[in-house]
Amino acid sequence: MSQAQQCNLLLARLFPPMRWLHLVDRSSFRDDLMAAITGAIIVLPQGVAFAAIAGMPPEYGLYAAMVPAIVAALFGSSWHLVSGPTTAASIVIFASLSTMAEASSEQYVALAITLTFMVGLIQIAMGMAKLGTLVNFISHSVVVGFTAGAAILIAAQQITNFFGIAIPQGADFHETLWHFATGLDQMDAFITLIGLVTLISGILVRRYFPRFPYMIVAMGAGTAVSVGLNLYVGRDNTGIETVGALPASLPPLSAPDLTLQTLRELAPVALAATLLALTEAVSIARALAARSGQRIDGNQEFIGQGLSNVVGSFFSSYVATGSFNRSGVNYEAGARTPLAAAMAGILLIPLTLVLAPYAEFLPNAAMAGILFLVAWSLIDFHHIRKILQTSRSEAAIMGTTFFATLFLELEFAILMGVFLSLVVYLSRTSRPRIVSRVPGTRDGKRTMVTNREGLPECPQLKVIRIDGSLFFGAVPHVEEALQNIDAQDPGRKHLLILADGINFVDVAGAEMLAQEAERRREMGGGLYLYGVKESVCATLRAGGYIDAIGNENIYTSKTEALHDIVFLHLDPEVCRRCDKRIFQECDRQPGGAGLARSTAAGRGGN
Repeated sequence: MSQAQQCNLLLARLFPPMRWLHLVDRSSFRDDLMAAITGAIIVLPQGVAFAAIAGMPPEYGLYAAMVPAIVAALFGSSWHLVSGPTTAASIVIFASLSTMAEASSEQYVALAITLTFMVGLIQIAMGMAKLGTLVNFISHSVVVGFTAGAAILIAAQQITNFFGIAIPQGADFHETLWHFATGLDQMDAFITLIGLVTLISGILVRRYFPRFPYMIVAMGAGTAVSVGLNLYVGRDNTGIETVGALPASLPPLSAPDLTLQTLRELAPVALAATLLALTEAVSIARALAARSGQRIDGNQEFIGQGLSNVVGSFFSSYVATGSFNRSGVNYEAGARTPLAAAMAGILLIPLTLVLAPYAEFLPNAAMAGILFLVAWSLIDFHHIRKILQTSRSEAAIMGTTFFATLFLELEFAILMGVFLSLVVYLSRTSRPRIVSRVPGTRDGKRTMVTNREGLPECPQLKVIRIDGSLFFGAVPHVEEALQNIDAQDPGRKHLLILADGINFVDVAGAEMLAQEAERRREMGGGLYLYGVKESVCATLRAGGYIDAIGNENIYTSKTEALHDIVFLHLDPEVCRRCDKRIFQECDRQPGGAGLARSTAAGRGGN
């Protein structure tokens, strides 16, 4: 790598926008701007709602969607992730801080800002420590299941606003469905009409006029219907609820309380909030990256999220993380670079000052219709179908994550999916494939083939192939397979392992090979290895296990291995009476020339 390339790589690490600035042109800027406008409008009512859930004054929900969104977009790795306040993070903050101070009080706000600063520092430290590789343990099946479940939750949370059916705030998914099913007679015709107009107009614009910002058009259509109904029927008669006027103010400067007592009190909360925030952000980034074909840098995403919270804590923000709602809106609105999320945070500032008072005209039903569109688009039907057709275990992981997302805590659902993925992975790797190999014919050539047809084998030498790593979890399976070989034919005391499929050996695996070699020597046979990779040999040398196996018993040539084993180690008296004669070397054994030629002509050699 040249000095110029190293310099560019360093600059890209220090200033991540260098990775995507070359993608910005007039076309992408227009798309990003439209997505930014849509995202900035969407966050106006959501920010207030999230602040209420977190026990913060309503304007703080908007503050958390301004500066953190800008910093996370510029210093993260995802092109579509939008950071800000979220339901899960808000719930954790209220549950943790409400026992320390009264909600919305100055002390409560100070604790929330300090917590944000601490969460940011931990996130940055995890990114600097290269713990972003933890992202790799979130499998594609987990992402697909989690995304589908979260999409349905987003839609379920909007049932009240879309149909006007009263559902208790904070109701679980199954409770929401029950209240909806039993409350259909309470459906409000005016509210449902607005929601349907928004939904249908969005679908039509997206299908027939894809270059138009369908979400903004849909919100405009729903708002127009709402205003018309209020004018002709009367607002008192329609009962249409709107977002309501929002406070128009910029985020004031703030500072975390870094006293030892406060840090000690908030430390456990900060750790839990950090894990939740990173899990949310990375899962959403992975989900959107899977749809857009982008690669996520987990370490950079950790750092970007951490910087957004550290900087945000000085601008009156509480804990921000990736938002499914706004990230989904950002992606579906056509965002092409992180510039869209950054501009959304910037545009939110003048929008808060100028348009916040006019939010009283925007009906909640129109917002619900938009979020229905987003929820539908987040369900990846293509990959769901592929997973169901391809793998039962992956389908089980996806299904478990999906239902856990619906019926359990959001972050617990992700962790459960990751845990199941690891269980399936360990189950697979702990059972390496072990097959018998015999000389046969393939494409007219004499070569080793897997013995699936019950072909004759040498009565003294067993040849097997191991595909998989020999680590502590796989050792019991391999030992059991070798014991079964002995039980099937106790006279077969020699074992040749084709080891080119073994990629890794740990201490337990190396000791197992050494013990197997010693056991076979005591039986009067031997253990031989062919095609051992250099990395595996290095482990065997480092622990002195090659001495136990015998350096002379490790071969790089299969022909040489069979030659030495047949002529130097097998019992010639057994070979004299043998009628199998499966190796070419059997030709030169006592009494076997004629029989060997006829046998080899029919089935091949080594």
